[in-house]
Amino acid sequence: MLKNYLKIAIRNLQRNKVYALINVMGLALSMSCGILIFVLVKHHLSFDNFHQNSNRIYRIVTEQHRDNISYTFSVPNPLGKAFRNDYTFGEKVARICTFDEQLITVKQGNEIKKFRDEQGVAFTEPEFFDIFNYPLLQGDKKTVLSEPNTAIITEKAAKKYFGDENPINKTFKLDNRIEFKVTGILKNFPNNSDRQTDIYASYPTLKSYNEWFASDDSWGGIASPMQCFVLLRPGISAAQVEKVMPAYVKKYRPTSKNVHHYKFQPLAEMHFDARYSGPMEKKNLWVLSFIGMFLIITACVNFINLATAQALKRSKEVGVRKVLGSVRMQLFWQFISETGLISLVGGAVAIVLAIAALPYVNTWFSSQISISLVSDWQLMLFIVSLIVVVTLFSGSYPGLILAGFQPVLALKGKLSQQNIGGFNTRRTLIITQFAISQVLIIGMVVIARQMKYAQKSDLGFEKDAIVLVPMATGTDLNRQKTLKNQFESISGVEEVSTFFRPPASSSNWSTSVRFDNRAEEEVFRVNVKSADEQYVPTFGLEIVAGRNVFAADSMRECVVNETFVRKLNLTSPQEVIGKIVSMDGGQSTGPIVGVVKDFHDRSFHEEINPLCITTLGRNYEMYGLKLNMANAQTTLAAVEKIWTKAHPDQIYEHQFLDERIARFYETESLMLKLIQTFSGIAIFIGCLGLYGLVSFMVAQKTKEIGIRKVLGGSISNIIWIFGKEFSRLIIIAFIVAAPLAWWLMNGWLQDFKFHIDIKPEVFILAIASTFVVATLTVGYQVIKAALMNPVKSLKSE
Repeated sequence: MLKNYLKIAIRNLQRNKVYALINVMGLALSMSCGILIFVLVKHHLSFDNFHQNSNRIYRIVTEQHRDNISYTFSVPNPLGKAFRNDYTFGEKVARICTFDEQLITVKQGNEIKKFRDEQGVAFTEPEFFDIFNYPLLQGDKKTVLSEPNTAIITEKAAKKYFGDENPINKTFKLDNRIEFKVTGILKNFPNNSDRQTDIYASYPTLKSYNEWFASDDSWGGIASPMQCFVLLRPGISAAQVEKVMPAYVKKYRPTSKNVHHYKFQPLAEMHFDARYSGPMEKKNLWVLSFIGMFLIITACVNFINLATAQALKRSKEVGVRKVLGSVRMQLFWQFISETGLISLVGGAVAIVLAIAALPYVNTWFSSQISISLVSDWQLMLFIVSLIVVVTLFSGSYPGLILAGFQPVLALKGKLSQQNIGGFNTRRTLIITQFAISQVLIIGMVVIARQMKYAQKSDLGFEKDAIVLVPMATGTDLNRQKTLKNQFESISGVEEVSTFFRPPASSSNWSTSVRFDNRAEEEVFRVNVKSADEQYVPTFGLEIVAGRNVFAADSMRECVVNETFVRKLNLTSPQEVIGKIVSMDGGQSTGPIVGVVKDFHDRSFHEEINPLCITTLGRNYEMYGLKLNMANAQTTLAAVEKIWTKAHPDQIYEHQFLDERIARFYETESLMLKLIQTFSGIAIFIGCLGLYGLVSFMVAQKTKEIGIRKVLGGSISNIIWIFGKEFSRLIIIAFIVAAPLAWWLMNGWLQDFKFHIDIKPEVFILAIASTFVVATLTVGYQVIKAALMNPVKSLKSE
């Protein structure tokens, strides 16, 4: 019986090649998206699930309560040690202090090789490797990090720095000043781990690298390199432990207006919690999953539409089978077998398309996902389930329609549209397709406009033609000034400034502030921009009151922004001029000599913060050079030559400020690429169905068109017969899609403190583009029918 079903299915598909091709293409495209989304979602859900006792692993994070609440995955440097000594809740407690973008030098013979390690170096307490399952391939786990100036590295790092030699007992230098001996080799970390650092240094050596981070008394501040992980004892809950954590705040930070709340974040949430820099929110995975589902529904709707439209052609076949004794279920399963064959071919093509598209997905998501049909049983189960679901969902309704034909009516050829589900059913399905497409189009337009708004808006400072050059490690103030003077002598350089961070940066130094010798600190924190006197002119900042700072190497005076003034509940910038500010626990003090107009110091996701620009030379880490872009390449070559001559033992790098700012919106750029791709696929699938359906409608109305032309009907009248039908469907779909799209995208825009308004032209653009696409899709067939000789039209019947 099954063999007979397949034979008939193949015969019918060969007879209707266009119908089969449209359905295979639609299903293949949608299923390939489904496969890619499945492997992507599965990949992210698997992050760090390979650790033993993963349900007992937590990271201590900090909520900082001031005039608002901020979140950081870091803790005060001594907290880990204090918690380990004071309580027995933790089976293992480990601090890890990670510094990114580090210079590594290795001596190979007479040559010194330099490397810039983007993942940096992590100073690690040995218990870290008791908490996490990162296997040690060489070395003694108990002693590898017990001594100062020792380090363990991954297989990848060993290959990179030492080639094929045995790296054990080999040495390397960090920042050309601290030498480490390799005492162990770690197995390369899996791709589904958020931790990809390749070098782990012994924690005692941290004191040689940075005394503040190593201090057991530095409760006053938090910096992003320091994290603390805990493996709780069995039976101990995070809620139990969090009850004792306020004791540290009372003991070590009793008067601070920055009230810390220490929380225990489960390992399973670290990858998904954006508050603590989780790279992939679960809501984004849900969005991707729903988009994949909608694309598959769109392709299935196509199938149902075309199958019910084609049903009249098969009415006599069904009538003959019923007369010869076929029962309803036999006819139903015959059609399901045809649908299954199309789904199977579509699934096979989808796998090929998914494998071909995977490198692009990996590039977009900076991932290393693979598709393995042999070893990945979950993927195979998903594909098989997808084919089965698509077959049943697409084939059931048309199968029931075909199987339900009355044999007498079928053989006499008297079946009507109503007998095959009627136009209303297909209209509903087409409206569903158009609605999904228009939601995606509106989403694409809103995201594109928000991105353009973020890129083109006035940020309050100049970002074009400014190149950022990092200072070399160990650069003192005298060398800074010497190099700055040399940069200023280059003909293509217009301005040069030295500073900690540019005006807008995701990495900042925020600290407490005391204004005008008040008894208590202010409730807000201030973003400190350590910078020289050239910072304001280099970045084109506007002084609205007072003046700029004078040259100095330490804090003598400062400039604040308008938000600083408003936070003090003052009405005029002039009111702060001459007043004393004290920051960083009183270590930096000076009068306010000017107020700058507000500029965006972070991305558009965040409010403008109160900030202070002052000359703290010890904090400078960058040069900012404003260039004349007429001879930019020559100028940049001269900058590199001067920098390299001054620091031959280090690696030169530079970055344009506008490129750095663009990285604020990497997630949004990725989302825009995805929605553009999915919108294009949804529209293309819809067009396939529309083309097939209009071809059927033209064939059905051939005689009607001939009669109308004989009776004097014009070409435009005949075109309008089809045009009004599809216009009505597009408008109804728009009425459904517009409020849904507005609700979704308005919610998305709430993640931005500065965003566009969704204006009427967004919706006009969406419906207009849908009309254009639909017109191009059906236009050829409709015009061809309208121009047909009426004699031939009438003979065709």
